[in-house]
Amino acid sequence: MTLTSATSETVTDRWRDATRPQDSAGWILRAEEVSDILAADAVERDRAGAPPHAEVALLKASGLVTLLGPTEHGGGGQDWATAYRVIRIVARGDGSIGQLLGYHYLWAWAARLVATDAQISAVEQLYTEQNLLFGGAVNPRDSDLVITEDGDELVFTGSKSFSTGGVVSDLTVLEGVLDGTETHVFAIVPTDQPGIVFGHDWDSLGQRLTESGSVEIRGVRVPWEAAAGFVDRVFQPLVYNTLNVPAIQLVFTNFYLGIAEGALERAASYTRENTRAWPYGGDDKARATDEWYILEGYGQLQSKLWADAALIDQVGDEISALLHAPREELTARARGDVAVRIAAAKARIIEDGLELATKVFELTGARASANAVGLDIHWRNLRTHSLHDPLPYKRREVGVYTLLNEVPEPTWYT
Repeated sequence: MTLTSATSETVTDRWRDATRPQDSAGWILRAEEVSDILAADAVERDRAGAPPHAEVALLKASGLVTLLGPTEHGGGGQDWATAYRVIRIVARGDGSIGQLLGYHYLWAWAARLVATDAQISAVEQLYTEQNLLFGGAVNPRDSDLVITEDGDELVFTGSKSFSTGGVVSDLTVLEGVLDGTETHVFAIVPTDQPGIVFGHDWDSLGQRLTESGSVEIRGVRVPWEAAAGFVDRVFQPLVYNTLNVPAIQLVFTNFYLGIAEGALERAASYTRENTRAWPYGGDDKARATDEWYILEGYGQLQSKLWADAALIDQVGDEISALLHAPREELTARARGDVAVRIAAAKARIIEDGLELATKVFELTGARASANAVGLDIHWRNLRTHSLHDPLPYKRREVGVYTLLNEVPEPTWYT
């Protein structure tokens, strides 16, 4: 049963009468169901490159969209440690959809990161009760959106070259600078409005279904009272505000791991079913699964992924504790300690994941390079998004921490 078949409605309807998961283990199982559905036709959907409306419907029907939402509004009430594992599992089946879900979780948490208590309550009730998906127009490498004041309203204008998930989102996070000042303002607005115009120009090597193309913001109006974190038009800063970057960097890290795990699973299945032993080495085997170099190769790759997962889970538990603690308690040092460990985890999985996504071709054989097999999708996906920000700077952050005991200064990328 696949999303590209005529049975896609049946797929997304499968949980209609199911009991909602009540704990982390239950949500992990639900994510595994979603991942299996996505994996079944991931290659075909990647080749087609259509906007992932059916995939988003699957995420919504499964309940994963409201995993972090308050239970009193029908959400899962789970913590970030669980959310990170769910992102990874979904990415095993389809790296693009793992990215969409991870970005959604971060933007859904944006209110908690910067907003007032009243704004947090309103946003979380809205998206949880209505099962809404977030996108964002917050690419820091572009010029900031310009915000002008018009009485009791703010008017956002400008463009962004990336807007992951925007085309299939219900809500969009905007960020800009108040004209004539250095004051940054975040706001959450409905996506379906004339002032948000998508370029439909996402045409990348990998992560093809993330709809990460450009967007123009043409005079989108937001009430001043909806400016996140502002009281009487003055922002109320907290160190907690700066957790957005390490939180999303670990989102990246987890869907990278999921992509790599998916590559290993697909390659191992192919080797068991299709790869032939090499008959010219002087140590002939009847089956490829008896070949020592194949066994050694899979053993090496699996060992690296297990080590990566151990670090990623550990730091995921650490930042989850900070994200769910009282916002006023976070210190700059605690934020920096976890940020640098996330940098280390990200560096490791990028290196190991790219090695794995290449090495599997040596372990599966020449026929596995056929487009129909689709092993290339994993390398393309990981190679594409791992260029998000330069890896050497992550290693440098870890080096400065190790040698000088200094934590990274908060920026849009650290």
